[in-house]
Amino acid sequence: MTDRKSNPSGEDSLIARYFRPLATDPGAFNLVDDAAILKASGDDLVVTTDAIVEGVHFLSGDPPDTVARKALRVNLSDLAAKGATPAGFVLTLALRAADDAWLGPFARGLGEDAADFGCPLLGGDTVSTPGPLMISITAFGRVPAGRMVHRSRAKPGDRVVVTGTIGDAALGLDILKGGAAAAALAEDAAAKQMLVGRYHVPQPRNALAKAIRDHASAAMDVSDGLAGDLAKLCAASGVSAVIDAPSIPVSAAAATLLARGTVGIETIVSGGDDYEILCAIPESSFEAFALAADIAGVAVTSIGTVIAGSSVPGFLDAQGREMPLPRLSYSHF
Repeated sequence: MTDRKSNPSGEDSLIARYFRPLATDPGAFNLVDDAAILKASGDDLVVTTDAIVEGVHFLSGDPPDTVARKALRVNLSDLAAKGATPAGFVLTLALRAADDAWLGPFARGLGEDAADFGCPLLGGDTVSTPGPLMISITAFGRVPAGRMVHRSRAKPGDRVVVTGTIGDAALGLDILKGGAAAAALAEDAAAKQMLVGRYHVPQPRNALAKAIRDHASAAMDVSDGLAGDLAKLCAASGVSAVIDAPSIPVSAAAATLLARGTVGIETIVSGGDDYEILCAIPESSFEAFALAADIAGVAVTSIGTVIAGSSVPGFLDAQGREMPLPRLSYSHF
């Protein structure tokens, strides 16, 4: 993402107008160079990348500021799960047109979140596309040397813990698409607004990064669905897990839809877009982790136990019976 002052192109003007004000880190060189610098330190550098695509991760009519926030926050969520502190990000933006009415609020939303989360823009690229809008962000974070939290170190006996509530974003998307949840909550505007908000703007748990780093044996964020992402974590660690489904934290709106039979547990645990943290916490560390989470203002819930074995994690109902889950998670392919 460079800006040539002599004979500037349309791309250069776009960058200068919308994105140079976001490049507050000295290492971004005011977006006039071909690369940026992240100052070296004694920490390890954690790198993560995620793209969001119109029609897949957001709808064409979604407010542009929420699209920007989602693009950055899904990457911040990955950093949080690794126990990393945000350091900066680079942006690739594929646009059908340089539309001021869209780019203005997009840049404002992106800039506000970059400031709020301490993750400045370092550079990137803007391109045109005849296809859907695409925003790709690569984010960088720092952890003390050797302290990044992996997926692969969960041990039998660890508690399975999640942050926040699960399933809200999938229900928000259903509402936006006029599905069963929209009809069931037709008279509850506040509930619909909350669920749609959870889909539009995830809440990355960066305030919990240090506690995850200090206490979790394994962690990842929940992007494709709790059931599928738990299966990934267990596979990476060579273990399995047993989950008490009634203990999975859900919002009041989601609980209402479950109680009415509008949706089933599969929708809650397989829908994706939660961007909560899933982690394995040793029993001896759980109390300290819960206290740290409380101080950080992040709700955490113990929902099951890591066990030995290689089977897909099981979800048990209130009577202790295993619940069949035909679909574990969202899949792009």
